[in-house]
Amino acid sequence: MKIYVTGIGCISGIGLNVTENITSLREGKHGMGKVTLFPTALDVPVSEVKLANEKSLSRTALLGIHAATEALKDCGITKLSSRVGLISSTSVGGMDLSENFYIPFRNNPNEGRLRDVISHDCGDSTEQIARHLGLTGFRTTVSTACSSAANAIMLGARLIKAGYLDTVIAGGTDSLCRFTLNGFNSLMILDKEHCRPFDHSRAGLNLGEGAGYVVLQAEHSLNRDPYCELTGYANVNEAYHQTGSSPDGDGPYSSMLRAIQCSGIDAHQINYINVHGTGTPSNDRSEGVALKRLFGENVPPFSSVKSFIGHTLGASEGIEAVYSVLSVYNGYMYPNLNFATPAEETMLVPVTQFSEGNKIKHVLSNSFGFGGSNSSLLFSKASL
Repeated sequence: MKIYVTGIGCISGIGLNVTENITSLREGKHGMGKVTLFPTALDVPVSEVKLANEKSLSRTALLGIHAATEALKDCGITKLSSRVGLISSTSVGGMDLSENFYIPFRNNPNEGRLRDVISHDCGDSTEQIARHLGLTGFRTTVSTACSSAANAIMLGARLIKAGYLDTVIAGGTDSLCRFTLNGFNSLMILDKEHCRPFDHSRAGLNLGEGAGYVVLQAEHSLNRDPYCELTGYANVNEAYHQTGSSPDGDGPYSSMLRAIQCSGIDAHQINYINVHGTGTPSNDRSEGVALKRLFGENVPPFSSVKSFIGHTLGASEGIEAVYSVLSVYNGYMYPNLNFATPAEETMLVPVTQFSEGNKIKHVLSNSFGFGGSNSSLLFSKASL
């Protein structure tokens, strides 16, 4: 059974919808700036979404609602039956409201809004999105760090193929909060400057926030021409380290290889790769080595968009899946900002200019998370 992408929606630090995101990518406008959402002693660039909070919602739920609503509208579905499901992912859940609760509670256990803690659980944002969409059927939440949204999309495809659902809204949402910023700072992998994925001088990542969703449908459920087909996917857990990737690229290599094998095409048919490309020395080395292992000296054009939107954690592949879908549909290749000198380990040179109308039939998109959870998705030109 073929799985088609018929709707897309995203929100990030470079745009409140798909059109704004692509315009920023085309014009080379990144979303990096100082933290304004909460007080912090850390002076590092982040990519914040230009959207005010709502008191009754966690920021994670708010961002997810915006992106999922756009994806559903784009698909054209007006009535949600029990055969329509939602698979959403996140890593921080409603931590932003939990932090607001904790500040007064720490000083006085009788203070603090308990209702803020209700949204702490990762599943709450999924329920809030479903409620806003009017979806009462199947819904579940995936939380596997940075590979979360890729695994949500993968699960959606498998549920459709298994006959449980006809349509799945799948992706992820994550918001910036003190917990995330301080946590990554403790790992010493935040760059104090604008990140430089795959550059020789790379020194770490920049965090971001946002949400992205795609609508997956079986052929018998299509109500519009699809953007593309989801032809391959794979998840591999290499269990190398709690927060690091194997220097030999074992996990990334295996996830890319198995996604390609799942699609039934050959590796040389890949036309473009949306790499994970966080800008940390370990990730870019591991992913670069894996690319060379898989493609040899003929690595396809590739780039990382994280210098535009930051690393959006559980939302990253939701947003980047939208970008990848449009790479297939419109022939887009996105610039890898701030690249100057290739890393000595691989000498790989990414795409540095936006272009469109490229002959792209197959796009590989990578998401590699903590705990060794490596996921790859493969999007291809639709064939009905």
